Amino acid sequence: MAELEQVTQQNAEELKAKEQERIVGQIAKELQISLKQIRTTVGLLDEGNTIPFIARYRKEMTGELDENQLRDIEERTTYLRNLEERKREVIRIIDEQGKLTGELKSSIEQAVKLQEVEDLYRPYRQKRKTRASVAKEKGLEPLAEWIREQPKQGDVKLEAAKYVDEGKGVESADDAIAGAMDILAESIADEATIRSWVRRYTMDHGMLTSEAKDAEQETVYENYYKYSELAKKMPPHRILAINRGERENILKVGLDVQSEPVHNYMMRNIVKGPSVVRDVLNAVIEDSYKRLIAPSIEREIRAELTEKGENQAISIFSGNLRSLLLQPPVKGRRVLGVDPAYRTGCKLAVVDDTSKLLEVAVTYPTPPNNKRKEAAEIFRNLITKYEIQLIVIGNGTASRETEQFVAEVIADLNQPDLAYLIVNEAGASVYSASKLAQQEFPELDVAERSAVSIARRVQDPLAELVKIEPKAIGVGQYQHDVSQKHLDESLKAVVESAVNHVGVDVNTASPSLLSYVAGVNATTAKNIVKYRDENGKFSNRKQLQSVPRLGAKTYEQCIGFMRISESDNPLDKTPIHPESYKVVDRLFKELSVKLDKLGSQELSVLLENQEVESLATKLDVGVPTLRDILESLQRPGRDPREELPLPIFRTDVLKIEDLASGMELQGTVRNVIDFGAFVDIGIKSDGLVHISQLSHGFVKHPMDVVSVGDTVTVWVLNVDLKKGRVGLTMRNPHQEE
Repeated sequence: MAELEQVTQQNAEELKAKEQERIVGQIAKELQISLKQIRTTVGLLDEGNTIPFIARYRKEMTGELDENQLRDIEERTTYLRNLEERKREVIRIIDEQGKLTGELKSSIEQAVKLQEVEDLYRPYRQKRKTRASVAKEKGLEPLAEWIREQPKQGDVKLEAAKYVDEGKGVESADDAIAGAMDILAESIADEATIRSWVRRYTMDHGMLTSEAKDAEQETVYENYYKYSELAKKMPPHRILAINRGERENILKVGLDVQSEPVHNYMMRNIVKGPSVVRDVLNAVIEDSYKRLIAPSIEREIRAELTEKGENQAISIFSGNLRSLLLQPPVKGRRVLGVDPAYRTGCKLAVVDDTSKLLEVAVTYPTPPNNKRKEAAEIFRNLITKYEIQLIVIGNGTASRETEQFVAEVIADLNQPDLAYLIVNEAGASVYSASKLAQQEFPELDVAERSAVSIARRVQDPLAELVKIEPKAIGVGQYQHDVSQKHLDESLKAVVESAVNHVGVDVNTASPSLLSYVAGVNATTAKNIVKYRDENGKFSNRKQLQSVPRLGAKTYEQCIGFMRISESDNPLDKTPIHPESYKVVDRLFKELSVKLDKLGSQELSVLLENQEVESLATKLDVGVPTLRDILESLQRPGRDPREELPLPIFRTDVLKIEDLASGMELQGTVRNVIDFGAFVDIGIKSDGLVHISQLSHGFVKHPMDVVSVGDTVTVWVLNVDLKKGRVGLTMRNPHQEE
């Protein structure tokens, strides 16, 4: 018995190994990455390693695959493993029905898409009550089989008369024929090869159409009131726009396709030649396509198009979010944060250069109160008292009126080092009403917390924005129209990537920031902060091993991304993983320098002149790891965000009326979407640079040219004063095409 169990277990392991190789082979083929790299990556993921850790500290093993490639491998592995599990389930169910043939089993096993498996399973799936199942209950299957055989002799009505049975509800030969036709129509609709062909044909030739339910109604969907486009050519943003119009009951949407080629294909594949049932079969095929196949395929293709639109929308949101999170911090400045409003007044928050809150206040410079004189006095007092160097205004309600007022205050003060900045305040209200904000500032009201968040998100955008649910940071397109689960997963991965790219100071980081470090969850993050509060600042990385529930695996994954700027070991402020500290020891011995030279110009020059390949051989370390070590040693404590240009600081306000065609301006990219980019040029509404105006050359997607937060030079193309819209170009009008 034990021997039999051992053999069974061995067979199961062999099958699992074969399945794994099949998956690895499939991914390698899809992603054009070597089998060895895929196999190694899958192994590392299965061992519980995080993607940031693998990307940074396992480069030799993966052949230096980047985070995006690793995430693609992870995603495809999950999909294909689920596919294999579904295959096993389908094979089991069909086998239990006694209908599993060797050919069918082989077809299921060789399927590479879930849709293929479901098509093959369709005839065997337990169905709800259908016209065909009712006909089967009436005993009409044999008649359906007779018609399927396509006899060359006989009479359909005479054959059907044999099945007339009033007790079963078959009152005439015509009733029997109709029931048999229903059985055949469903059987044809369930054939995998026919469904596959029709699906492909419909995708290639189907026209997605939309029309207004009420053509007189004025809506934002007027472009789609009478619209038609080849489905497979539709850009993602248009798919989602039409979907939303349909969901809001404004548009009626359909998928039009010529049925004649489909009918001809089905006839060729089903009708064997002349027979006494040819006309019946012709009617069956027409019914099968129109009633069963076409509506089902339309739903599948609409779902596929929606998925395409969602994936693109999520990709854009993710790219924009990453750019926003990695904006350069404005360090060393005392900041006055302003949350603008009309009736309830502008809330003010003063924070010092370490982001510590010093004072809050409220002023009423905007309508309906218009207490500009009193407000100016409060602003001047705070600016003077705290030697404010930067005023940060949220871009929400009343922001432009507040900006006008702030510009006047700055002009009156005549302080050359004082400027203002408009920031995207998306998510500030979400943060200010959160439990985290209540814990951080229990004595403040919601709007005052929002003003603090606005001030801090300039000093360290990443540290502040991680406190907010990623999808509440409005830098996307159609984010409310996509799968929220998929969106959440993708945005969480972006935040995780950004946090680990920058690294965190373990002695100042909030639980929100720490929870995005590789391997660290929310509980561990809170435990780190609690340990820090109870025991004082961490003096070295090793101390983190004493934090409750921070085990060996978590330590391995997270520690390279944790920084301790005042550690008793200088390497603790670098991205070098403690597992490589011995390599650094050997390196310093090889170069005859001491660790106290870390950060010196002398050491940087020495390291820069090393021949990496030969040095790696001497130190018995991989070239990619040594390259990273040398870079980290040359610039210890480096923040990669500091290499980016700072945002535009302004001292005066611009009105839309001031603009003229051809005017050159500096602006900040606020959002990037499929058809262009919105740029803040200092007026009430952001100007649009259409994709055709981003460059003199061809642009496949705006993200190839600009990112959120970029400072760009633009020229005014057109101004619509009535609608408050400005068209911009990044194509220098003075440059020859």
